[in-house]
Amino acid sequence: MLLRSPSLSASTSAVAGGFLQSLGATSPSIFLPPTWRGRFSSAGSSANPASPAVRSESADPTVETRSAESAGVSAAEPEVSAKKGKGGKKGGGGGGQGKGGGKSGGGSAEASKIASRSENFSRWYLDVIREAELADYGPVRGTMVIRPYGYAIWEAIQSWLDRKFKETGHENMYFPQFIPYSFIEKEASHVEGFSPELALVTIGGGKELEERLVVRPTSETIVNHMFAQWIQSYRDLPLLINQWANVTRWEMSTRPFVRTLEFLWQEGHTAHATAEEAEEEALRMVEVYRQFAWEQAAVPVIVGRKSPNETFAGAERTYTIEAMAGDRRALQAGTSHFLGQNFAKAFGTKYLAESGAQQYVWQTSWGVSTRMVGAVIMGHGDDMGLKLPPNLAPIQVVIVPIWKAEGEREAVMEAAGRAEGILRAVGVRVKLDKTEQRTPGFKFNFWEMKGVPVRIEIGPRDVAANTVVTARRDRPGKQGKQFGVSMGGEGQELVSHVQALLQDVQAGMLADAVAFRDSHIVEVASYDDLKTAIASGKWARGPWTGSNEDEQRVKEETGATLRCFPFEPKLSDATCFFTGKPATERAIFSRAY
Repeated sequence: MLLRSPSLSASTSAVAGGFLQSLGATSPSIFLPPTWRGRFSSAGSSANPASPAVRSESADPTVETRSAESAGVSAAEPEVSAKKGKGGKKGGGGGGQGKGGGKSGGGSAEASKIASRSENFSRWYLDVIREAELADYGPVRGTMVIRPYGYAIWEAIQSWLDRKFKETGHENMYFPQFIPYSFIEKEASHVEGFSPELALVTIGGGKELEERLVVRPTSETIVNHMFAQWIQSYRDLPLLINQWANVTRWEMSTRPFVRTLEFLWQEGHTAHATAEEAEEEALRMVEVYRQFAWEQAAVPVIVGRKSPNETFAGAERTYTIEAMAGDRRALQAGTSHFLGQNFAKAFGTKYLAESGAQQYVWQTSWGVSTRMVGAVIMGHGDDMGLKLPPNLAPIQVVIVPIWKAEGEREAVMEAAGRAEGILRAVGVRVKLDKTEQRTPGFKFNFWEMKGVPVRIEIGPRDVAANTVVTARRDRPGKQGKQFGVSMGGEGQELVSHVQALLQDVQAGMLADAVAFRDSHIVEVASYDDLKTAIASGKWARGPWTGSNEDEQRVKEETGATLRCFPFEPKLSDATCFFTGKPATERAIFSRAY
């Protein structure tokens, strides 16, 4: 069982009137079905120069010496000191003593190309994306090519969410990417909110179009155009649909996975007979997002309601999940909107009620994008590179064979292959590193940089004892290693150990993220307290009844935005830290992406 958030679940349930129990919120097995298959501009940059290699002086990628009792490699000779390796005739990466699949090394450690996470988080983030081969530049400024390893993370997100959407009664469909500009103009606040970000098509087939087309920034308008034709009576409600698509928003300041001109997402759209049903739907879906973030991504988001200033253009209310990045900035990781009847009235989306009267439907929309991949990268990791929670990791376990003499190779590889087969048979996403051009030390560093949760090492002495060594990515060094893990019982002992280890890693990463988040949220009782908190890189939480203008003033003076009003019990006898007036709820302010 993975760690959960009882406090948030309970408070959300209270707000939603107890509907969350209908979700059946139990932790699924961490083993998803086996259907799985670096460079970017800094924020504000308009160019795409190649990212320079940045050496992290604080990182120590030197690989720990393996025990002679475990691998059969001399304990007096470290396998590789990849940090100092320069390559050469005897093999790069220091010319390691344990050959582990090759007589030559593999070059310098990837970690030496990654900036210090604590000293330069922005550079670290871009370096990790490049070195871990998550994404690369697209030819157009602000676009990116998602590489296979990064896309596999997105597939894991899709897999879990798509299953949950279907469990809650939603069906997938697809709407056109091109939207008549007149549709956007029908809802006043919608066009005002999105106009600066629109990409327009004015020429098609060599001819100027009679009406400009908008490249989909979101689909509320075209969805309502179709809903108005499909919905005739109360028998057609509720209408619950979702689509997986790409959208385009012409952002001026870009960052891979976090803010790009084009990104992938899912957007749900629903229509209901009553406001209460639509509100319940909006809350149900933000809870689905919270559950995913906590249980799958190990990202302890805070759930709440957006302020009017931050509400989606065209919505009555917006609910959000807010993640804390490693540099303590906030990242809006998903939103769910109660649209009211705004779009229904703009497009004439009505139904015949049981009373015989024509009424407008009540609607919601909600979405999560590839920004969630950015939240995972930013929420975990260290100077060695990426850390991935097992539930989302494309590779959960990597096996690194180690031998010194050529005569040891066959037995080691046979044992490694057997371990791979045992784990694959029970659904573990496992990879045996068979490359023969890299030393074991290089491989350790490489897979650590890629964020693989668990590493298995097998050397000649391990083969003789029918055991393996396991190492956790989230606990570097000796504290994360376990020697003498048995492969007996037809491999069942290995399976039990690895499955428990993956669950421990998942839970440990969540616990670490919760501790980090909570240590950087400060309770404030005055505006000076907030200023101090924001200046020190903290999140500020305190009673709030300020106006939209007050909120804007805080933003202009501190650079912090009101992230949300968290779902928690109403306050009594509290005073707004900004206005001095009675307050019934808290607000969270922070700097954000």
